[in-house]
Amino acid sequence: MEPLPPFVTHRVENQPPEFAPRDLWRDDIALREAVVREGGYDFADALATYGALAGDELYRLSFDAHRDRPRLRTHDRFGHRIDLVEFHPNYHRIMQSAIEHGVAGLSWSQPRPGVHVARAALSYLHHQVEPGTSCPLTMTHAAVPVLRHAPALAGWESKAISPYYDPRDIACEHKLGITLGMGMTEKQGGSDVRANATVAMPLGAEGEYRLIGHKWFLSAPMSDAFLVLAQAPGGLSCFLMPRWRPDGSRNAFALMRLKDKLGDWSNASSEVELMDAWAYRIGEEGRGVATIIEMVMLTRLDCMLGAAAEMRMALAQAMHHTHHRTAFGKRLADHVLMRNVLADLAVEAEAAIALAMRVARAVDHAPFDPQEAAFARIATAIGKYWVCRRAPGFVNEAQECLGGAGYIEESILPRLYRQAPLNSIWEGSGNIQCLDVLRALTREPDTGRALLTELEGALHLDPDFDAEFKELRPVLQGEATLPEAEARRWVEAIALALQASLLLRSGNLMADAFCATRIGGDHGLAYGTLPRDFDSHALMTRAWVPDA
Repeated sequence: MEPLPPFVTHRVENQPPEFAPRDLWRDDIALREAVVREGGYDFADALATYGALAGDELYRLSFDAHRDRPRLRTHDRFGHRIDLVEFHPNYHRIMQSAIEHGVAGLSWSQPRPGVHVARAALSYLHHQVEPGTSCPLTMTHAAVPVLRHAPALAGWESKAISPYYDPRDIACEHKLGITLGMGMTEKQGGSDVRANATVAMPLGAEGEYRLIGHKWFLSAPMSDAFLVLAQAPGGLSCFLMPRWRPDGSRNAFALMRLKDKLGDWSNASSEVELMDAWAYRIGEEGRGVATIIEMVMLTRLDCMLGAAAEMRMALAQAMHHTHHRTAFGKRLADHVLMRNVLADLAVEAEAAIALAMRVARAVDHAPFDPQEAAFARIATAIGKYWVCRRAPGFVNEAQECLGGAGYIEESILPRLYRQAPLNSIWEGSGNIQCLDVLRALTREPDTGRALLTELEGALHLDPDFDAEFKELRPVLQGEATLPEAEARRWVEAIALALQASLLLRSGNLMADAFCATRIGGDHGLAYGTLPRDFDSHALMTRAWVPDA
């Protein structure tokens, strides 16, 4: 060992190399298999391109975009009201890459079989490295079916699905591409959107209104327009409210403040006053919730994908660290108990993305397959509840694999940990999802039958699964009424059964471990409690491609 130069008191040893560059597509066997299984294989080349980009350039850009939080400028230096949100330049570079590669528009710009599966995979890859930008990307993607209820807004639709990103604060007609936000939540209502008090008063022209009210959350306030709910004379209705009026003047709303959030730091969320803001009605008066319901299904799917993506990145960071760090004479990843933790996390992560991608296929087929439409209707709520619920504890377990290094901002894990609770809250918290599942099973029996058909495909492949199916059958057939107090327990059971059925039918080695522990109950309350007869090394190997 060479002598140290003067005044250097230590050597830097036993530290992992930088995580990036990593090819997030190549490294993720579970994702690649899910894309093929669910019908998105025609888009594999595009996914491979984005996986390499996300794991290298976008990963590096994300640290500045997240650390340098958005700032609100309500006025310019001359006193004019401008309501601009300023971002780090890397935020815009990430948004540009995402939109150019179809994270917001692919589903609608290339409408062919498998496109929703491919777009879901793009969103999953993107969210792993910069989840904050996923908010405007998700809302822009999900708003398109809503815009189609108003033919007069066809120009907005075409620009929402275009591969061009333009952050300038100018009118829509001067842009090649736009982004869209959303303002549903008010102080007095929260998830109860029918309690909204914002008033919509008709103007002289057909479909035009002026809005007066206060939105407690306006997501992505830098967007070109927002879908909002307001009380019209005929009841709660849906509107498109742009930043600029058709006459070229600035619209009459004011950003009051940006929300100081637990996480999601690279994205802006705001509180806004509507002061005779011009808006265009989408759908019929009084049908606001029905008009936006398709958007809700798509955003809930993205919540599920986001939670699965956070799990995957947290697992990748833990795998990377433990394969390079030594302790007590050998690599961390070679210690038996650490292998158990990593293998257990790998099982959970694969089950999460398997369910999310299956729901993406249902969304893809829903327009022409009633059974898939029924499955998508209920599985988005089930998956949104369960996968999002699992993310915070998962990320924390991955942090422990790094020890103190996983608690330091220079790693990505604190960012993931702050981000992890968001998806369980946004677009309806856990109780809302569970009540939605109960409502669907009670009022829409096709949803229960769709779940039964899905689960039946895995019968006789695992005894624990078969026993669980027998218990769930009366509930899904409508023969048993579920009390509200037990909603979470039953939704959890259905979610686990769906994940088990997917892993069993895929035929990979994760299925036995999942069924024995999550269905059969041979598992502790913490990760890292797999029974000793499972091959932890094999489970880890499936989840992680070592450095070349």
